[in-house]
Amino acid sequence: MKHTKFDANSLELADNVVAIKRVTKVVKGGRNMRFAALIVVGDRNGHVGAGVGKAAEIPEAIRKAKEDAIKNMIEVPINENGSIPYGYTGIYGSAHVLLKTAPEGTGIIAGGPARSVLELAGYRNIRTKSLGSNNKQNVVLATLAGLSEIKDPAEIARLRGKSVDEIVK
Repeated sequence: MKHTKFDANSLELADNVVAIKRVTKVVKGGRNMRFAALIVVGDRNGHVGAGVGKAAEIPEAIRKAKEDAIKNMIEVPINENGSIPYGYTGIYGSAHVLLKTAPEGTGIIAGGPARSVLELAGYRNIRTKSLGSNNKQNVVLATLAGLSEIKDPAEIARLRGKSVDEIVK
């Protein structure tokens, strides 16, 4: 994934708590309860990131996860339909997320974890299918991996030394 340094103060970031897990560690004196939070942040304009935070209290875990998500933000391409330029499959671990372009009026067709990433990235029309693992963290990271690999048609045309019209047709 290509990570770009963003100034969190300059972007209007929205966040979404995808999952909060209670993690228990059994020790000699009993059980230690801690919490792990998975958060997605985005500006609904082509910038999105995900982060995980762990702490003894839920608010502290959420704060840490949000800081981690801001550090791991990526820029994603959005075409004039509010979709991706072409279909792609994002892979992270055993989670595979199939991302397909969609015409105007389709909306976001996606499962819970992938939906939160796509909404906060700013997509309006996209179809997805989650394959393999249904672990929320891996599905979110697979969606981000797929979106980060998609190149803008202008960038592909520049790399091939052709015009955008030759690439798109």
